[in-house]
Amino acid sequence: MTVSRREFLKGSAAALALGMVGAPACAAAAAGNEENVDKWVKGVCRYCGTGCGVLVGVKGDRAVAVKGDPNNHNAGLLCLKGAMLIPVIYAEDRVTEPMIRRGGKGSPLSKVTWDEALDFAAKPFREALAASGPNAIAYYGSGQALTEESYLANKIWKAGFKTNNVDGNPRLCMASAVAGYLTTFGKDEPMGTYDDMDAATCFFIIGSNTSEAHPVLFRRIAQRKESSPDVKVVVADPRRTNTSRIADLHLSFIAGTDLALLNGMAHVIIREELDNPRFYGRYANFVTNDGKPCTFEDYKVFLADYTPEKVQEITSIPAADVIKAAKIFAESSSTLSLWCMGINQRTRGVWANNLIHNLHLLTGQIGRPGASPLSLTGQPNACGGVRDTGSLAHLLPAGRMVANEKHRAEMEEFWGVPKGTIQPKMGHHTVALFEAMAKGDVKAVFIHCTNPAHTLPDLNALTKGLETAFVAQTECFMDAETLKYADVVFPAAFWCETEGVYGCTERRYSITEQAIKPMGNSRPTIQILMDFARKAGVDPKLFPYKTAADIWEEWRTLSKGSPYDFYGMTRDRLKKESGIKWPCPTEDHPGTNLRYVRGEDPLVPANHPDRLFFYGRPDGKANIFLRPYQPPFEPADKDYPFVLTTGRVIDHWHTATMTGKVPELQKAYPSAFVEINPDDAKKLGVSNGDQVVLETRRDKMTFPARITDTCMPGLVFCPFFDKNKLVNRLFHHAVDNASKEPEYKICATKVYKQA
Repeated sequence: MTVSRREFLKGSAAALALGMVGAPACAAAAAGNEENVDKWVKGVCRYCGTGCGVLVGVKGDRAVAVKGDPNNHNAGLLCLKGAMLIPVIYAEDRVTEPMIRRGGKGSPLSKVTWDEALDFAAKPFREALAASGPNAIAYYGSGQALTEESYLANKIWKAGFKTNNVDGNPRLCMASAVAGYLTTFGKDEPMGTYDDMDAATCFFIIGSNTSEAHPVLFRRIAQRKESSPDVKVVVADPRRTNTSRIADLHLSFIAGTDLALLNGMAHVIIREELDNPRFYGRYANFVTNDGKPCTFEDYKVFLADYTPEKVQEITSIPAADVIKAAKIFAESSSTLSLWCMGINQRTRGVWANNLIHNLHLLTGQIGRPGASPLSLTGQPNACGGVRDTGSLAHLLPAGRMVANEKHRAEMEEFWGVPKGTIQPKMGHHTVALFEAMAKGDVKAVFIHCTNPAHTLPDLNALTKGLETAFVAQTECFMDAETLKYADVVFPAAFWCETEGVYGCTERRYSITEQAIKPMGNSRPTIQILMDFARKAGVDPKLFPYKTAADIWEEWRTLSKGSPYDFYGMTRDRLKKESGIKWPCPTEDHPGTNLRYVRGEDPLVPANHPDRLFFYGRPDGKANIFLRPYQPPFEPADKDYPFVLTTGRVIDHWHTATMTGKVPELQKAYPSAFVEINPDDAKKLGVSNGDQVVLETRRDKMTFPARITDTCMPGLVFCPFFDKNKLVNRLFHHAVDNASKEPEYKICATKVYKQA
């Protein structure tokens, strides 16, 4: 049977989105002319944090096909986006030459030589340093950048330019997950892996539309559910997405009230004696909201306010369903929790993460195959490339902190710079950075591999920073919104045109090998960074590298003996194997599935008296926090009676600068829309396709209406991929006090039909 390209796309989309685990084999087939391939080159998908292994088919000097790597965790399967990467490489609007704006903001970009572009970019940085000191410049990076790129940039800015103004878009997606892991367990990154999906008998999915945001993982969940009638799926989401359609129990709640749900589940677990005192008595401490030690009895008193009936009043979830969810979670032989931006992008995102961890610690659903909290990641290298390398304003590599004098001294010694080089004060987090740019405090910024003019919240306010500061930017595509503000543009090699490592959700490091030469006059980013740093006055002795492999070797050596130990992952080994999970301290170590577990995690002593050892905490125990419910920053009210939320659709990724280059994907979702519940639509007099105005306290925009029961009454949803409908203009930029991550997911809005 011959399957057309469009039939392949359409059939695969339906199968993946709806969890039809008997999907045709074409879902894992190569996209492109597989028969016309000279060689296959190993790599990693360029999109989400799932980290699917790929093989790039090369004919002559061109990439012509992509297929899934059968030896990586995805077992050869790719979603549509990953399977259709070839057209992105050869998009007509690829940036292939350096460009500058000779006339300042608003003037046209002109093509120049590399030397001209580098000189043009370096001058404002040197001037800002001379006039105002190191804190007048910044680097804004990305969870899409290769590990070697992020490590190098972090070193150049913190040890070379002597500024901690190093942040990036992972602040916008995973910072609350980071702080959640740190406060509960003492170290960042999950303890479980994707293998837990094959052992779990309960999936608790909250704040994640897994079917559309992580379709390959969703297929694995659906396969597990189909394999056994005992497997249950509980989905907590204000929207009735394709993810919730396979759920045994869907908990639809008023957006922003899920902290009450999580405390309510804990209340039921204790009331019904479904908790595991032997477990938490040995492995956990109880801690008040302000960080003081307390007792289990204190916790019970705290939870008295979260009866199922009280939770129903706050969330709109029927009390019986709160009880049912708690029982399924606790009584399962192995419960796996999965969450993503719906939990993290909140003004209480850290608390929400803590409360998920609480449920696992309370029931002992942790440290066994299939039993673990496992946060899902939005970008291909937000974990390994940014969190692990310490490329944020408050971090240093391998779990070290800027504020810790010992940690600074360790890095100064390792990097060979004088004591006191690294500032003790953290730099600007993302929102503060763009505010400082708008004020003129930060005068020049280097932006790499991200599109903040599209992805920042409250765009009308925060893009003022891009209008004010000098912006040097690496970019691959001309339609990126941020290019409107760039003063100099460096054409960066894209994906398989260069080599480097990605670290995905499950602590798995995998290498993307160079398959083809960079297009036109574009260059690998590590070369761009080093050339720029030399021009801007950084001592070249700080980066004596010739290849990305040299940087990896330094970073691998730095990890040795740390809680992020992957010293055993040599470059040669990464090229031979399809991904390895850290900790991995030696070249013969297979990688770690169950972190913190004796006999599994090499960082837990073999003779440790306890089976679990949370070595990030001084006493080796995790924390169960008494975190109260607090409403979102801007709930619906009488003046703005609806709640607006945003997210992804299956065919597009982030700002669609890549997926928008694939005609089939663009045709499936050509533009943004607003989902409205049928009952609300009837009251508003709105029909399918009508133009509807969303008006918040910041701006108003018009979208075509899509009438659907996906949204509960009082909730409206817009995807954020469309550069012509920048829905982030409507949202505020309030941040979590601890993680500094903005609350993208919730704001109050008016909804009315366009006159």
